[in-house]
Amino acid sequence: MEYNTERSRLTVPEYGRNIQNMAEFLLTVEDREKRSRMAKTLVNIMTHLHPEVKDTPDARQKLWDHLHIICGFKLDVDSPFPPPQPELLEKKPQPIPYAQGKIPLRHYGKNIIRLIEEVSTREDGPEKEAMVKAIANHMKKSYLNWNRDSVTDEVIAEDLQKLSSGKLKLSDSTRLHETSEILLQQQLQRRKKYVGRPQNKPGKGRKSRP
Repeated sequence: MEYNTERSRLTVPEYGRNIQNMAEFLLTVEDREKRSRMAKTLVNIMTHLHPEVKDTPDARQKLWDHLHIICGFKLDVDSPFPPPQPELLEKKPQPIPYAQGKIPLRHYGKNIIRLIEEVSTREDGPEKEAMVKAIANHMKKSYLNWNRDSVTDEVIAEDLQKLSSGKLKLSDSTRLHETSEILLQQQLQRRKKYVGRPQNKPGKGRKSRP
């Protein structure tokens, strides 16, 4: 019996051992014309193994690329596409750029910073006051997501001034949503989300417990 640990490593595992064995056999065929015909037949077999590949762009070229990779880039045949370069497999992808910049008072989130920057450019008036109050209420809600203790409107007003560099201020007459009201609303939302989850039902042939 031959164990998998004694076999060669699968270069492209999704095609399986048989495809790799046939691909390796191609390298032993001396006649180039015959080898090319066999390679085309093998690509057709690979297509039947993964029919979903047909729906992808450049599907045929990908199959030929995979065949060259399985053969260790040693396959010399009449291919409808140029063989891939081995260096491309070793090339590391470009790192994903992350947003830079330190976020003060992180518990409010970066979206609050953007809102504050936008509203700071608006002209003074009732509309801007309504926006400032809406931002402050959202800040209070975000604060309570991280800290279940009561938070005063004075704390939110101070943080708002700090985040806006003094450009946005709450008037002394402004009253934000009550802490108890926000916590109750959050509790109802969590309960609604929990109730909406699908419940496990007894399987067929099983009797539910009384």
